[in-house]
Amino acid sequence: MQAGAGKAPSAAGGPSPVPAVPPVSDGYRRYALWVLLIIYILNFLDRQIVAILAEPIKNELHLADWQLGVMTGLAFALFYTFLGIPIARVAERGNRPLIIAAAVGTWSGFTALCGMAQNFTQLVLCRIGVGVGEAGCTPPAHSLISDYTPREKRASALAFYSLGTPLGGLLGMLLGGLIGDAWGWRMAFIVAGAPGVLMALVAAFTLREPRRQMLAADLAARRAAAPSLGEAWAELRSKRAFWLIAFGAAIKAFIGYGAAAFLAPFFFRNHAESLADMADGFGLGIAGFLGVALGLILGLTGAVGTWLGGFLADKHGAKDLRAYMSIPAVSTAMGIPFYIVGLTVENTTLALAMLAFPPVLNTLWYGPGYAAVQGLVRPQTRATATAVLLFIINLIGLGLGPLGVGAISDLLSGPMGLGSAEGVRWSLILFTLFGLVASTLFWMARKTLREETVS
Repeated sequence: MQAGAGKAPSAAGGPSPVPAVPPVSDGYRRYALWVLLIIYILNFLDRQIVAILAEPIKNELHLADWQLGVMTGLAFALFYTFLGIPIARVAERGNRPLIIAAAVGTWSGFTALCGMAQNFTQLVLCRIGVGVGEAGCTPPAHSLISDYTPREKRASALAFYSLGTPLGGLLGMLLGGLIGDAWGWRMAFIVAGAPGVLMALVAAFTLREPRRQMLAADLAARRAAAPSLGEAWAELRSKRAFWLIAFGAAIKAFIGYGAAAFLAPFFFRNHAESLADMADGFGLGIAGFLGVALGLILGLTGAVGTWLGGFLADKHGAKDLRAYMSIPAVSTAMGIPFYIVGLTVENTTLALAMLAFPPVLNTLWYGPGYAAVQGLVRPQTRATATAVLLFIINLIGLGLGPLGVGAISDLLSGPMGLGSAEGVRWSLILFTLFGLVASTLFWMARKTLREETVS
């Protein structure tokens, strides 16, 4: 690490001399990380299962692409983003495992209810409920992981937790495709929501709140030192690197969520005949085969990239903290050509193969990005920093990405006369070019990252 990298003053006048949270054993830390990973897998499974089910839902409920965008993104994102910050403020002082447990139970219940929706309005309301629940997961989880884990292992620990993104997406595609083929899209939602009830109990009764192990006087001192929302905001506002990371990540999410919502429709519309032949060879329906193919290709490669990003960040960040941003800046730009080729080739096998490369490159940012944000603020502000980060990421990425891809697809398909197959293809291509902006923002964050890191 560069000299002085961890000594920069915060916006509130420097790191507060508050009692440290007691460490946990290596064995318990590994157990807690696995529990949190499983919960985050369910988080993304329930969030993303709608992607593979979008086409049958559209056909049954007679929806337009923009309505698919609202259902998969905006309806979820609005409440997810706006509730994240107040829940994080509670997490700064409250019992984080219980907050996480309540969140899991809530979003799982609403996921199951999605399977009972009879029209677009009911489905949107259920997706809003999923967003309300999931708002209580990641900010307290990041805060817990940062308390459980020494700084030199933080990027790897947060990358391990972030494996929930590709693995949850993988399971969402697999379960959604296979169960949707066998029993319909409604049953897929019901099955996806069921495991969350068990994990809510596991979180409530086995995850430890490290603050509860502190002496009463130390705990009182720590709570008293916790910054107000205004103080936390002032601390974040002074961190140039935080905002560059946040908006770089938001643009990546803008691209990623848009692609996740419309990759399955893209293949249904552009490769249907070839997919049918492939599916017949495996004894599956088209949705089941595509769910397995996309789930394995995008999920497994995304998991590799997520793990690799954390590993590289801890290895090279120990020498120079700027490596935390060099990794996502370079990898984001490298993924664009592969994605464009995958969307334009006519051969279905080659298209699937080319789309295996971008997830490795596009998920490298999770570990270094989240770890950099945790280091930019004092321990008492970590949950709030994560919530503000996710507010920006999800409002722009999840809220506008699927809606934007759907709206541009509708525009190109109808008024521009390209048809639905070419409309969704070119909409996805246009959106992936925004990756150049994200890459630039990550690179710019390198300039002040070392000086602004405090914990």
